[in-house]
Amino acid sequence: MSNRTIVFIALLCALPGIVLRLAGIHYSVITDTTLYGLSILGAAFLLAWAAEAAEVDVAQGVAVAFIAFIAVLPEYAVDISFAWAAPTDPEAAHFAIANMTGGNRLLIGAAWPLIVAIMWYRSRERILHMERSYAVEVVVLAAATIYSFVIPFKSHVSLVDAAVLFSIFLAYLAVLMRAPTEEPELVGPARMIGSLPRFQRRITLLLLFVYSASSVFASAEPFAHGLVDVGTELGVDEFLLVQWIAPLASESPEFVVTAILAWRGRTAVAMGALISSKVNQWTLLVGGLPVAYAISGSTLEPMHFDVRQQEEVLLTAAQSVFAVAILVSLSLSLREAGLLFALFAVQLAFPTQHVPIGEHHISVRDLISFMYIAIAIVMFIRQRDEVRNLLRTAWSVFRDPKAFAEAHPEPSHG
Repeated sequence: MSNRTIVFIALLCALPGIVLRLAGIHYSVITDTTLYGLSILGAAFLLAWAAEAAEVDVAQGVAVAFIAFIAVLPEYAVDISFAWAAPTDPEAAHFAIANMTGGNRLLIGAAWPLIVAIMWYRSRERILHMERSYAVEVVVLAAATIYSFVIPFKSHVSLVDAAVLFSIFLAYLAVLMRAPTEEPELVGPARMIGSLPRFQRRITLLLLFVYSASSVFASAEPFAHGLVDVGTELGVDEFLLVQWIAPLASESPEFVVTAILAWRGRTAVAMGALISSKVNQWTLLVGGLPVAYAISGSTLEPMHFDVRQQEEVLLTAAQSVFAVAILVSLSLSLREAGLLFALFAVQLAFPTQHVPIGEHHISVRDLISFMYIAIAIVMFIRQRDEVRNLLRTAWSVFRDPKAFAEAHPEPSHG
C-alpha cells in the first residue's frame, strides 16, 4: 500500500467525527461511539505524521516542544473533556483519572515490551542498549515519578501539582531545546510529506494540523461520554472502557510508528521516543487535569477522586518507579520486558479482584503496586554505581548538551 493511500485512508477515518458533530446526526450509542473513536484514531495518525514532517521546516527546539504537545493531543483531549465536566459531574473526575492512568500504564506495560520483542525476533539480541544522552529522560521521569507518589495519598490532584509537574517538563524541554540540531530521519507518510516542495509542504502541514485537530476536538467529548454509555448499555464496567479502550485508540499511532522503527533495526530510537512520551504524559497530561477542572468550575479547589482511582494512581506511580529502576543502566533486557508485560497483564486480567491475606483482603492493584516498589528498591540498591553514573551523565547533558554530544558521539543507526 502506497504512502498516499495510507494518508487518504487516515483522512477518511478522521472525517465521521466532524460530520456527526456539525450535522447533529445520531445513530445508536455503540455506533456513534465507534465512529467518534475511529475519527480520533485517524486524526492521531495524521497528527503524528504531520508533527514528524514539520521538523523539516521548524528549528529543532521549537519542533520538540510542538511534537511533545501533539504526541499527547488525542489522549489529552479525551482526558481533559472528563476533567472539564468534573465540577458539575463528580463521577467524571474518576473517569479522568482512569483514562490518564490507563494511557500511562499502556506505554510501559505494552509498548516497551513490544519494542524489545521485535528486537529479539529480528536480531535475536536480548538486551536493548540506549544512548547515554537518554539519561536526561530517565532522570526527568524519575523526578516526576517521585513527586507523583504524593497524589494518591492526598486523593486529589491540585493546581500545586500542576505547577510542579509543568516545571519538571519545562526543565526537560529547556535541555532539549539546547541540544544540537540534527537532520530528521523520516519514514513512511511523514517522509512523503516532508519531501514535498517547501510551499506545498507547509500548506499541506497547515491543512493536516487544522483538519486533525478539528476531528480530535469534535470527537473527544462524545467519544469519552459514549464509552460510559456503552458500558452501561452492555453491562461492562465503564471504568475499564475509559481506562483501556480510549487510550488504546489515541496511543495506537505511537505504537505503530515505534514498532516500525524497531522492525527496521532502530530499536534505541523507538525506545527513546516512548520514554519521551511517558515523560510528556506523566507531566503535561497529569498536570493538565486540575487546570481544566479549575477553569471549567471557576475554582481553585483540587479535583478529588475516589478510593479506586487512588489505587490506580498509586499503581501507575509504582509501575513508573519500577520502569525507572530498570532504565538506570540505560538498557532493557528481554527478561525485564517480559516482567513488565506480565505484571501489566495480571492487573489487566484482574482489575477489581481482591486477594485474602490473613484476616484482610488486599486488591490486586495494591498487591502489584507493592511488588513494583519492592523490586524497584532492590534494583536501586544493587545498582548504586549505575545510579550515580546516570545522574552524572544527566547533569553533563543538562549543563551543555552540545559539548556532551561532541564528546560522546552517538553511533549511526543505519
